[in-house]
Amino acid sequence: MTRSARSRSAPRARIAKAVPRRGGRPSRKQAEQLGERIVDAATYLFLSQGYGATSIEAVAQRARISKRTFYHRFDDKPALFVAVVHRIIDRLRSPADVERLVGDLEEVLQRLARFILRAALMPEAVALYRVLVAESARFPKLAAVVTEHGVTDEAIRFIAGILDREIRAGNLALDNPTLAAQHLLYMIIALPQRRAMGFGAPMTSAELDAWARDVVKLFLNGARGGVRARH
Repeated sequence: MTRSARSRSAPRARIAKAVPRRGGRPSRKQAEQLGERIVDAATYLFLSQGYGATSIEAVAQRARISKRTFYHRFDDKPALFVAVVHRIIDRLRSPADVERLVGDLEEVLQRLARFILRAALMPEAVALYRVLVAESARFPKLAAVVTEHGVTDEAIRFIAGILDREIRAGNLALDNPTLAAQHLLYMIIALPQRRAMGFGAPMTSAELDAWARDVVKLFLNGARGGVRARH
């Protein structure tokens, strides 16, 4: 090849080298974005149409992917539902400031109760509970998925730890802090959650704050009863 021919071919070679190849594996960021898009689509369909009415085809269509791409990331519909539950539950978990609650027991429990209510009444949390109530008979494993990956046991352990500390200090008359924590948690959640699902008018922010305050007072009046009696 002559010198002039080589000089003409050199720019072409550099241009060809600069053009990125098409295809190949997606980057890690692209793969994460695609996974998020699939879970976004599934969350909308599961919560709006229900588990049984949501098909893999519908999820793929909404996410603008092929079924083959879907199955590269999820084994089946139950695995996809687990991913949706994980996302919702991660948003329910307590922030660091809740984990470090200190101070007067009544105020601590009231702040904790307000946080629990905000989390339990998030639109996605209410919609997920509605799906479970409507479809757990046909798909009994759905409730097991939420129980396995949920935060209820986590919240109960956290509340029980607070109560146990007060029992040891002689401030509460409780034999079983875990049982007491279970009762307190369901006292906080049950009625507001039912009303959020349509069994009555949803509670306003002011009503929820009052509910948290009154439930904690009622609980502590019972829990402190034995202590007062001994004095």
